[in-house]
Amino acid sequence: MASRLETDQLNQFREIFERFDMDSDGSLTHLELVALLRSLGIKPTSGDQIHRLLANIDSNSNGLVEFDELIDAIIPDVNEEVLINRDQLMEIFQSFDRDGNGYITTAELAKQMSKMGHSLTFKELSDLMTDADANGDGVISFNEFATIMGKSAVNVIGLPDA
Repeated sequence: MASRLETDQLNQFREIFERFDMDSDGSLTHLELVALLRSLGIKPTSGDQIHRLLANIDSNSNGLVEFDELIDAIIPDVNEEVLINRDQLMEIFQSFDRDGNGYITTAELAKQMSKMGHSLTFKELSDLMTDADANGDGVISFNEFATIMGKSAVNVIGLPDA
């Protein structure tokens, strides 16, 4: 089924998979799998449901989920809006980067979030900047923005333009 995905989409899934593969062993444990699925909007609710899901995905029966097994299992269930290409992500980034200097400042983030109806408290804004600003330079670069969006794997296509 992986052949149904475009290369960009497959690469996005691989990046997401690798972010949730905490020990970088090329496979996901039960907990890593549940976290990844929830980030994609697939929310198993009970322990039994999770075990059945793992049994269905784990085609080689090793108790772990490898990348190919995950792709084969979730392709029919994936909301295509989760898959966003680099151009779309850049467009969203630019809606936050109001002065066009290639960085999102705290003020730009606050203003755009407020325009979107999500006013943030000072603490929320500080926490968001701390989470996103991986190199600690006080601004969010495109790469940092892409990383944080990939980690959350949220549906960002519906964000309004400025």
